[in-house]
Amino acid sequence: MSIQKLVIAGVGLIGGSLALALRQAGVVGQIVGIGRNRSSLQHALRLGVIDDIAESIESALAGADIVVLAAPVAQTPALLGAMAPYLRGDTIVTDAGSTKRDAVVAAHAALGPDAWRFVPAHPIAGGELSGVDAAQADLYRGKRAIVCPLPENRLTDVARIEQMWRAAGALVKHMTPEQHDAVFAAVSHLPHILSYAMVAQILDSSYADLKLDNAGAGFRDFTRIAASNPEMWRDICLANGAALLGEIDGYMAMLQDIRRMLAAADGAALERVFSRASRARLDWGKLQGK
Repeated sequence: MSIQKLVIAGVGLIGGSLALALRQAGVVGQIVGIGRNRSSLQHALRLGVIDDIAESIESALAGADIVVLAAPVAQTPALLGAMAPYLRGDTIVTDAGSTKRDAVVAAHAALGPDAWRFVPAHPIAGGELSGVDAAQADLYRGKRAIVCPLPENRLTDVARIEQMWRAAGALVKHMTPEQHDAVFAAVSHLPHILSYAMVAQILDSSYADLKLDNAGAGFRDFTRIAASNPEMWRDICLANGAALLGEIDGYMAMLQDIRRMLAAADGAALERVFSRASRARLDWGKLQGK
């Protein structure tokens, strides 16, 4: 594939890594960055992640082949609204956000009959560090990129977005927006909430300093993602709130069951829960090579 002009809104870890990957693959000509923080864009320019900083949305979109929204998901409605008057020709808009139903609603509201241009996507990659300094050309290599085609999308546009992610090294999979948000509420968004909650609970507890001073590998592994970008995860949690509430309720019910087992000193019941979870995690690890 070939992308003559790529526009990235939000040149941080996700957007910056995509730019580096596509440049390394030799499939992109000009990469233009737009965003709220001009100093961050200038830093990305100095690092060679982008080629130009757009002076306006209109100039950014002029002649653009693909526009990637890689800013926090709460910014998606405003970005689409600002871009709508200047989208021309065959320009495709896609995103890299962790929630999809809200992005689809925003696209229909902002683009109206031009919503066919918007092809939702989500690369399943990232890290606890954020910003363009954390960007890596190999971030997406061997990772999944979920593309969520809409009925109004043109097949050729969906294929272009798939080709873009494959060029970045990703393995492309399809889901509906509804499937996506239900799945990732369970396996990504809830774990982040639990990680943040554990650290916050310890900070508010007695002997907090002593606990943190003596924390080992278990604490380190469980709370690694609590170092993730708070603004980004605030937005993700709010955007996928309905699905997350259901997952939180399910988790709390499981904790209540375990609490009852502990209160009753029911070791056999505890072991059954732990053994079932242990087997499932080991099986998953073998399949994933982890």
